[in-house]
Amino acid sequence: MGVCRIFRACALRGSALLAIVFSTTAAAVAADTITLATPNPITTLDPMRSTSSGNIEVYFQLYSGLMRRNSQTGELEPALADRWEVSPDGLTYTLHLRDARFSDGSPITAEDVAFSLNRVHSDKQSVYPAGLSAVDTVTAADQKTVLIKLKWARSSFLQNLAAFNMGIVSKSDVEKQGDKAFTSDPVTSGPYIVKQWKPNEGIELRPNPHYWRAGHPKSDATIHFLETSSADTRIAMLRAGTVDAVRSVPWANIAELKKLPSIVVRMESSGVIYEVLLNHKREPFSDMKARQAAAYAIDNKAMTAALTYGYARPANTTLPDGFDFHDDAYPGIPQDIQKAKQLLTESGMQGHEVKILALPDATGQQTALLLQAQWQAIGLKPTIVNVDSGAWWDATGKADYDAAVSWWYQESPDPDIGVRWSVCGSCKSNAFNTFYKNPKVDDLIEEGAREADPAKRLAIYKEIQKITTQEVSQIPLYYAPNAVAYSKRVEGLKLTPSLTWTFEDTTLTK
Repeated sequence: MGVCRIFRACALRGSALLAIVFSTTAAAVAADTITLATPNPITTLDPMRSTSSGNIEVYFQLYSGLMRRNSQTGELEPALADRWEVSPDGLTYTLHLRDARFSDGSPITAEDVAFSLNRVHSDKQSVYPAGLSAVDTVTAADQKTVLIKLKWARSSFLQNLAAFNMGIVSKSDVEKQGDKAFTSDPVTSGPYIVKQWKPNEGIELRPNPHYWRAGHPKSDATIHFLETSSADTRIAMLRAGTVDAVRSVPWANIAELKKLPSIVVRMESSGVIYEVLLNHKREPFSDMKARQAAAYAIDNKAMTAALTYGYARPANTTLPDGFDFHDDAYPGIPQDIQKAKQLLTESGMQGHEVKILALPDATGQQTALLLQAQWQAIGLKPTIVNVDSGAWWDATGKADYDAAVSWWYQESPDPDIGVRWSVCGSCKSNAFNTFYKNPKVDDLIEEGAREADPAKRLAIYKEIQKITTQEVSQIPLYYAPNAVAYSKRVEGLKLTPSLTWTFEDTTLTK
């Protein structure tokens, strides 16, 4: 994902940690520090090793890619590659690097780029190589020229180079230190370097003096990602003025925060979809009619209104509506209790137990309760199993669950990476741990990636959405913006759809 791209909520920490947060934060937030209170844990600084949102948010601060997205327009633009050529057959990309340096002052070369992309493409520890699946070879033609040869043409390839895991790392440092290169003070190519990282607490970043964007970061402020699992604690710290921004503002808090003169709340654009994952590997949801029954039992319009206070939009397909080629006209699956009961009877799964995994956050708990009530109404026997994020990922990865509430996003508007993450049965993602498999869908995914004609791509992705929604690969619930609250002390800060914080464009008011 990129997809990234993907949901990992923080587990609640003990009351002792909350006490520490309140006792130390005020002292830590000085005039030269911008503090973000986030629910998302930071577990690794190696950009190829994780798809969790907490790590992705930091990756974009530490590593630059060959391409980037303009934070204002969302348009693709040059980054470490300042120009490129594509062969007429679409199989060879020649990228020319600008003069840029790593945080240790050493030059960023084509060898570093080839090394970084080949790690993502081929390393066994690379968790999301899908963006480079069409790649045959990546080589350095000379010190400033990268040659990428594809096995087949891929219309989204340049967009994929802007993904979170495509950040360029130092070949010499990684070869010298191995995994230790990412444990505390990695050599970076992005706007910031690590000042201090305390796992399970947060990370502090300071400006990279060798960053390639002249005049950036605009402020010399330290950036502090403060891990704070409790939404109530995050909101209390923002109100008290001890943090400057709060990620994942609960929907219920938005109205009252908007009334405060020192705070601004924005619904930032996103490519996020909330959905219900169903385990296709075991009963009851290995049966398509049982999955369809579960989908027809849900009133996602009412759920969206109740859960998000009207800030989100009900989902109509399995793909985010921020994607290019989203089928806005598709009717989706409306609630129809009688049809749901009939389908469940036909499936032979009446009275079957359903284990719903639920995380401790308010949205996860509320959604699980609503699912439980609606599925009980058609004859299933759902129970809620509360888990932390580690147990959630372990259970879904092992197919040891029946249903789970989750979300995912994609930073690129091109749907290629997203469909590979969410509905592809042969892309090493297990169709986001649902284990959904349809060879026709997999063929359409490859066809869509290789097709250059936008009209033909639209038809292909509409077909993918139709098939996966009707077969209930997942149950789409709603498309959500990123709800973020900011202190008016900061100017220029926003969270982009790619989960990139614009700290390098941010200044502090005096």
